[in-house]
Amino acid sequence: MESVEQVLLRHRDKLLGFIQKRVPDPNLAEDVLQEGLLKALRSAGDLRDDDRLLPWFYRILNNAIIDTNRKRNVEQRYLETYAREASLESQPEYQAALCECFRDLLPSLKPEYAELIERLDLQPGDPGLVAQQLNIQPNNLKVRRHRARQALKQRLEETCRTCAVHSCLDCTCQSGSVSQTAP
Repeated sequence: MESVEQVLLRHRDKLLGFIQKRVPDPNLAEDVLQEGLLKALRSAGDLRDDDRLLPWFYRILNNAIIDTNRKRNVEQRYLETYAREASLESQPEYQAALCECFRDLLPSLKPEYAELIERLDLQPGDPGLVAQQLNIQPNNLKVRRHRARQALKQRLEETCRTCAVHSCLDCTCQSGSVSQTAP
């Protein structure tokens, strides 16, 4: 009688073909297959009917494909949003009209928030690289970036009042009179 490993390895090419029809990147398809094999080997002891091995494994692969595509879609949406924001922020007329008060307020934020705003919003930073450098997951970076922006927004509203509510375009407040006290 063949072991689970032997059956799955014997059908490897068919399984990989199944994945490649749904995942166009060959490297990613191989990763999905490897992840599926690991899951199957961990759970193989729970399988009671050897005849159901391949259908069971196809279900594992199908779920892995769905998870992979879902994750890729989320990452793609994030990258598209980031690219849109970066292109808008790099337009000279946008930068010329933007309130400079926020720069004076950065030191009043938590140091890690100020650093994220500096590295991702004020400089053309790659979120993936920044996440790697900070040794955190990209999703965690998105959460921290959101919190940093919210903290800055709150400080702007406290300091600049009306112009902060209207996105700080054509600011009328005095950037030199900004308080440096932490909230």
